[in-house]
Amino acid sequence: MTVQYDFANHPVSEIFASNCFNETAMKKLLPIDIYNELQDIQHGDKDLTPAVAEAVASAMKQWALEKGATHYTHWFQPLTGSTAEKHDSFLSIGKNGKVVMDFSGKELLQGEPDASSFPNGGLRATFEARGYTAWDTSSPAFIKETEGVKTLYIPTAFFSYNGQALDKKVPLLRSCDAIERQALRVLRALGHTTTRHITVSVGPEQEYFLVDREYYEKRIDLRLTGRTVFGNLAAKGQELDDHYFGSISDRVTVFMNELNYELWKVGIPSKTQHKEVAPGQFEVAAIFDVANVSTDQNQLLMRILKSVARRHDMKALLHEKPFAGVNGSGKHNNWSIATDDGQNLLSPGDSPEDNLLFLLVLTCLIKAVDIYAPLIRASAATAGNDHRLGQNEAPPAIISMYLGEQLTEILEHLTTNTPYKKRNGEILKVGVNALPGLPKDMTDRNRTSPFAFTGNKFEFRMVGSSQSLAGPNTMLNAAVADIFAEVADRLESATDPKAESITLIKEFYRNHKRIVFNGNGYSKQWVDEAQRRGLPNIPNTVAALQQLVVPEHVEMLERHCIFSKEELESRLEVYLEIYSKQVNIEAGVMVEMARRSIVPAVTRYLSELCDDMKVQKQVGFATEELEKIAGLLSRELNETIKTGELLHITLAQALAMTDDTLSQAKFYHEEVTERMADLRSHVDMLETYTDKQAWPFPGYEELLFRL
Repeated sequence: MTVQYDFANHPVSEIFASNCFNETAMKKLLPIDIYNELQDIQHGDKDLTPAVAEAVASAMKQWALEKGATHYTHWFQPLTGSTAEKHDSFLSIGKNGKVVMDFSGKELLQGEPDASSFPNGGLRATFEARGYTAWDTSSPAFIKETEGVKTLYIPTAFFSYNGQALDKKVPLLRSCDAIERQALRVLRALGHTTTRHITVSVGPEQEYFLVDREYYEKRIDLRLTGRTVFGNLAAKGQELDDHYFGSISDRVTVFMNELNYELWKVGIPSKTQHKEVAPGQFEVAAIFDVANVSTDQNQLLMRILKSVARRHDMKALLHEKPFAGVNGSGKHNNWSIATDDGQNLLSPGDSPEDNLLFLLVLTCLIKAVDIYAPLIRASAATAGNDHRLGQNEAPPAIISMYLGEQLTEILEHLTTNTPYKKRNGEILKVGVNALPGLPKDMTDRNRTSPFAFTGNKFEFRMVGSSQSLAGPNTMLNAAVADIFAEVADRLESATDPKAESITLIKEFYRNHKRIVFNGNGYSKQWVDEAQRRGLPNIPNTVAALQQLVVPEHVEMLERHCIFSKEELESRLEVYLEIYSKQVNIEAGVMVEMARRSIVPAVTRYLSELCDDMKVQKQVGFATEELEKIAGLLSRELNETIKTGELLHITLAQALAMTDDTLSQAKFYHEEVTERMADLRSHVDMLETYTDKQAWPFPGYEELLFRL
């Protein structure tokens, strides 16, 4: 029975973060001196001491036991793209043989999983198994409930015996430190003395599909790959534009109600929910938080999303392109940078043309995205995203920046003295007396731009829906930190930092405005224009991932202590392997579906069709149309068998290429995916002409239009 949570009798203020060991809980349970010291530790002003760890562990254990938890786990993010956990109970045996519930500072600080059993790209061998999980003091612990079972989850970093990062959290934290170091230098050089800390803020918009679990279970491709490797659009798709912000069905409304309840309990501030463009597609967005916490919360959100959907007999699909022909799903990464004394460094203010600091930070981003576009592109490179980019509101693979008309005019005015008309709080009027005038935003929106300015932040729209936020934000932070370092060097040596700032703004925009594009990113003209401008167009994952080990990228990431060369080489190895394995699984599923289900089903249907034609001929009915259909089915069936066997042979060739990970990934991209496309074209044609009752799998109509 579906439960509807009563927020009238149990208000959100009572529920929110009730299962989160956040500042409120710590302030209540920790001695004030320990709490204050922990705050300094979280801000990087002090090192963690054993005494503080012991006090926090004791309070955390007390809080978790009162909540009904019996186990705890160090929760980390290995290079699989998912999360990992090893559970231990609080149970211990005292000297008198009695059970005691124990949790020490040492157990809070450090765990030890098997590092060799996770992807590591050669950093660890099987006989070198030791790795460590270390408590991340900056991300709050939480209680996760699963049908009444409660477990304490402790966000942790994961690294090797030699200190190399084996996860996505460590590089993200390093990149946040790097951008803080360099941004503080810039602010100090400009006379800002009150700022002590800089934070990168991230607000993700998570897109997903919901399908009825009954139909999901009947599709082996959805179960094993997360997407439909075969399938035709239904007679109706998204062409009427009637899904976006459309009314939400009762069943999904109840699901969203429970989803919010579960998210709010663990302190995830889900704010927005709505139908997306494609049928069966939805979005949930959370309020901004610091990048590391937002990343952890999004990983947890994806897991809760799937759990709640299951309880409602639905399946939440997070693949970037589960259905061909309609919108795919992204995770729009809204990125901003702020100070601890209340400044959003990307807020233009009422007069952006006079806001020197804003214009300096803005042009730093323009230069960073221009120079490191290939690295930023690599951060969003996955096999799933290859199906999504460049169509149906997903940005193209060419990295560009959308600034909007006003900011572009300001920067053009500063660099070329073109006319600029100052805008003072423009009001948008629509000519209807009953409707109020609305304050007009500084920029329009551009849904085809990979990197769009949206008022006081940039929206990186290229990130895939199943991805961790850590990778894209790590590379974006690193790129911006590198340009901030250059600016700080020049400001610190300048006799007039303000004049030098103006010089930098003009220089950066003049030299890097090729990255600014306010038009249609889908147009053929833009592809040609981008090539003329010299912008890189990296269309696929295999080509993009190689940017991780380009010497200038390695040098920059090492210089800011974000990655070592060995860590980058290991990631290239891991991500190429993941790409190859993902394509291999999808191709294998295609072969199995075609061989074991589709070919037999169509053969039976064709046989029945031929028998029907014989009967109809005997009674004198015309059978020309049936003969055409039978002939088409027969041809497509033969082509399906032939291309299926070719794909099977090609897969065997790919699997034999074990000596060179890059060559193998290239072969999967260039040869295997081409065979997959051929097989899909024939199978989808078979589906078009086969009796619906004879087709062995639920089609797009059932999958997309039953909720």
